[in-house]
Parts: sequence; structure tokens; C-alpha cells
Amino acid sequence: MRLSMLWWQFLLLAIGSYLIGNINFAIIISKLKKRDIRTLGSGNPGTLNMSRNFGLKIGVLTLVLDILKGVIPTLVGYLLYNDTYFIGTTLSIEQVAKVGCGFFAVLGHVFPVFMRFKGGKGIATTIGVFAVCNPVIALISGALAIAFILFTEIGAMGSFIATTPGAIAMCYSVYTDYIMSRVASANNIILAAITNLFAIAIIFLTWYAHRKNINRMLTEEEHPTNWRQVIRESRIKKQNAKNKKEESDKTEE
Repeated sequence: MRLSMLWWQFLLLAIGSYLIGNINFAIIISKLKKRDIRTLGSGNPGTLNMSRNFGLKIGVLTLVLDILKGVIPTLVGYLLYNDTYFIGTTLSIEQVAKVGCGFFAVLGHVFPVFMRFKGGKGIATTIGVFAVCNPVIALISGALAIAFILFTEIGAMGSFIATTPGAIAMCYSVYTDYIMSRVASANNIILAAITNLFAIAIIFLTWYAHRKNINRMLTEEEHPTNWRQVIRESRIKKQNAKNKKEESDKTEE
């Protein structure tokens, strides 16, 4: 398939992916609860802050929805161009399309135009992107990240562990496809480079969004991410709400 036939399709996919990334479920959910997550706790519209302020279930819901923001655009790119190749190359269009869609979804989450380019940190969305690109690596790195955070309570580093291996695996996959093809064409090299640049750019975005966390880690001033405490607080809040309801019911009787 010729690139001239695809540029407008890629443009539409990029715009659509970016707009999907603009949807901030943490803010939407918090406003449905008559509050704004950006004014609560750390102010970050992410899973941890949502869990601390609205309970673990709401935090998990936010996480799943943000992951889907990465899954859906990437999956669309994969399904539209699976087993389709540019003329004169052996690199699948699907490789470029899925990671390109993923990049624009993460870009939309970190720099949303509808919120004056002040968004979240993009970790959950990035996990969704690389979960489509390489589910096994995403699962392993996610499990390692959870274990790391529970053991060290360093949330930002755990986030990097959850996402960076996916980008490395993506770059390696494209490199392997190029080497296995044994076709050292200029088109192959250019397309492989573009695909890998998208993957690297996704990680750059998430690291940039965590720049304050990185500075705090370097100065040993990073706030601990204690998920055990979040779970305990969630249970306490749930129990307190239940007790208040029971007291209210008794009063009405």
C-alpha cells in the first residue's frame, strides 16, 4: 500500500487517538461526586490520588478506564492494518499504526488541549498501549512494578518499571523484523526508525510528566506510595460509612 494513500488515514487516526487521550476519567468521576480531584491530595488526576480520596474501587475504575484509553486506539491501528505492508518494504503498516496511535493517545493524556495542556502522567494509558503491542511483556513488567512498589513504596520508579520494558520490547520487535527480512532498503530503515521513535517518545512523555518525582527521588524527598495504607484507609472509610448508615436507620426507626 502506498504512503500517499495512507497519510490522511494516519492523520485521522492521530487526531482521534489524541482526542481519546484528552478524556480524563479521574476528573469526570470526581466531578460526578461533586468534587474536583485536582484540588484534593496531590492534585494529580491519577489512580493513587483517586484511591486516597474516593476509595479503592473508584481508584481501580479510574485505572481500568485510563488503560483502555491506550488499548482502544492502539488496537484500532493494529486491526486496520494487520498483515498490510508498504510497497517496497517488509515492515507491516500495523507496526507503525499501532504505536503511532498509542503515542498520540498518551500525548492527549499528558497534554490535553481541552484542559490547557495540563493532564495526568500517562502511566496507565502507556500500559494500555504496550499491552496491545506485547501482552506478555506488559503482564510481566506490571507484576514486577506492583511488587517493587509494595516493597519499596517508590511509586514513580514502579511506574517506569511498568512501562519502559514495553517500549524496549517494541523496539526490539521492529529491529528483529527488519533483520529477519534481510532487505536493507532505505524504506525499511526509515519506517523502522519512525516506529521506534514513537515507542521511545511515549516513554519520554511519561518520564517528562514525572520530572518532579524524579527530582524528589534524586534528593531522597519523594513521597512514599503506600498501597497497604490506601487499602486500610479505604476499608475504614467503607466501615465508617456503613456505621453511619446503620445509625441513621436506627434514628429513623
